[in-house]
Amino acid sequence: MPEKKTMERAREDLREGKRPSTAAGEFVREEIEHIREGKHGAKSTKQAIAIGLSKARRAGVPLEPPGEGQTSERTRESAERAYEIGQGEREPQAPSRKRAQATLRALKHEGSRAASKTALSRQAKRSARQRQGTSRSPKAAAQRGAATRVRTGIASKAARKAARTRMRRQKHGARSRAKRVG
Repeated sequence: MPEKKTMERAREDLREGKRPSTAAGEFVREEIEHIREGKHGAKSTKQAIAIGLSKARRAGVPLEPPGEGQTSERTRESAERAYEIGQGEREPQAPSRKRAQATLRALKHEGSRAASKTALSRQAKRSARQRQGTSRSPKAAAQRGAATRVRTGIASKAARKAARTRMRRQKHGARSRAKRVG
């Protein structure tokens, strides 16, 4: 069961117009903290992230399950079930007490290295390499953030002016670099 603070932070992210993956990040953060605190361990950083995403989906974060070919069939089906439960399309089954205890016991046998800074960094770099260049660039991230602020009405005159300045500087910076090279 996710903590109250995590649920509130995720709801606030969604209210602010942020993407479901951002809201789900709160649950992943909670899971990483649990591993660091020693509540349980994880076989890998990927497993810790998967547990957090599953909790997010079950808690109602509208995070779409991965498409076909992105993960194994078993993982995809599990994500679909969690998503349906969170969206109220499927009745959640009462968890088997024995199974829940067995899962926790198995996780307690795992180490806490999966939540270390180096492991998280390695995982982030690995997943970034698989994403498109546009989703990796800081410029694209800034543009997505600006679009969110505009969409939610947070953008002020100052924010728009700052965005124009950034774009102008970037454009002129590209020209001056070309002159230096040429």
